[in-house]
Amino acid sequence: MSKYNKIYLLFLLPMLCIATSGSLFAQNKKDLEAKKAALQKEISLTNKLLNETKKNKELTIDELLKLKSKINARMELISAINQEIKLVNKQISTNQNGITSLQKELEKLKQEYAKMIYYAFKNKSTYNKIMFVFSSNSFNQAYKRLKYIQQYSEYRKKQAESIVKTQQELKSKIAELEKDKQEKTALLSLEYQEKQKLAVEQTEQESTVKKLQSKEQELLSNLRKKQEAERKLQKAIERIIEEEIRKAREAAAKANKDPKSSTTTTSFPMTPEALKLSNSFASNKGKLPWPVLEGVITDRFGQHPHPVLSGIEVNNNGIDISTVKGAIARAIFDGEVSSVAIIPGGGKVVMIRHGEYLSVYSYFNDVYVKKGDKITTKQHLGTLISEPDKAKTNVHLEIWKGMTKLNPEYWIFRK
Repeated sequence: MSKYNKIYLLFLLPMLCIATSGSLFAQNKKDLEAKKAALQKEISLTNKLLNETKKNKELTIDELLKLKSKINARMELISAINQEIKLVNKQISTNQNGITSLQKELEKLKQEYAKMIYYAFKNKSTYNKIMFVFSSNSFNQAYKRLKYIQQYSEYRKKQAESIVKTQQELKSKIAELEKDKQEKTALLSLEYQEKQKLAVEQTEQESTVKKLQSKEQELLSNLRKKQEAERKLQKAIERIIEEEIRKAREAAAKANKDPKSSTTTTSFPMTPEALKLSNSFASNKGKLPWPVLEGVITDRFGQHPHPVLSGIEVNNNGIDISTVKGAIARAIFDGEVSSVAIIPGGGKVVMIRHGEYLSVYSYFNDVYVKKGDKITTKQHLGTLISEPDKAKTNVHLEIWKGMTKLNPEYWIFRK
C-alpha cells in the first residue's frame, strides 16, 4: 500500500464513523420529532375537549380525567424533549471530536505538504530531474527513478487536494456544531415552557380534586351506577362468547371433528377461514386503528385507584376514549357482528368477532349495523352518546380472546 493510500485511509475512517453517527442521529431525531408532534396534537385535542367540558357549570370526574390525560401527555412530551436534548448533546460531542480530529489531520497534511514544497524548491530544475534519471546505473534503475518522479508529482497533487477537502469538511463540521448548539438552546427553552405549563396544570388538578372531594356522596352514587352497568356489560359479553363457543363446537362436532382434542370450553374451535382471520387480527397487534377518528384515552385498562375517592379501587375491562361531540365509532378490524345489545348505563353495544377475538364498543346512541353483518376495518358502526349537560362523548372499547380480557391500548396504534 502506497504512502498516499495509507494517509487517505487514515482520513477516510474517521469520516465514515462521523457519517454513520450522523445517520443514526438523524433517524433517532426523526422518531423523537414524530413523537413530539403526536403528543402536541393529543394535548391540543384534550384542550379542545376540556374547553367544551368547562362550559358546563358543574364540575365532573370527566373533566378531571381529561386534565390527567393532558398532564400525562405533557410529561411524555417533556421526556421526549429531554431525550432530544441528550441526543443533541451527544451529536455536539461527536462533532467537537470530529473537528479536533480534522484539525489535527489538517495540520499534519500541511506539514507534509510544506516538506514536499521545500524539497521541490531545492530540486525545481528540470535539468536536475533529467540528470537524476540519466545518472542511473542501469535502464531498470532509470525507469524506477522516472516512475518515482511521476508518483511523487501525483502524490503532491493529491496531498494538496486532501488539504482542500479536509478544510471543507472542517468548515462543514463547524457549521453543524453551531447549528446543534442553536437547536439545543431552542430545545432547552421549549422544555422550560412545557415545565411551566405542567406546573400550572398540576395545580389545577389538585384544585379540581379538592372540589370533587366535597361531592363524595354523589361520586359514590355515580360510581355504583357505573359499576353496575359494567357488570351487566361483562355478563352480556360472557354470555355471547359462551354461546359463540357452544355453536362453534357443535358445528365442529357435526363436521366429524373432535373439538376436545384441540380446544377447551373457553376457546373457539375454528374453521380455516376463522383461524386465518384470528391470526391476521393477532399479527396486527399494536397497529389496529382507533375506534374513533380522534380522541384521547381518559380511563385505562385494569385496576387502579379512583381519581378522587381515597381508598377505593376501580376496575376497567377496557379503555375509555374521550372524543368530540357527534363522533362516529368505527370497527378496529374485519369481522362479523356477534351482537347488538342495549345495556342500561352503557347505551347500545356492538360486539364484533374476529376469529377467536372479540371487540366490544359501548355508549352508542344510534347503531348502523346488525347481528350477522360482515364488517370491514374502519367501517362506521354508529354515533356515540353525547351528554350536553356534561359536554361528554366517550367510546368504551374492550378486546377479548375467548374468555380472556386484553388491554386494548396494546392493540391500537399509538398516535
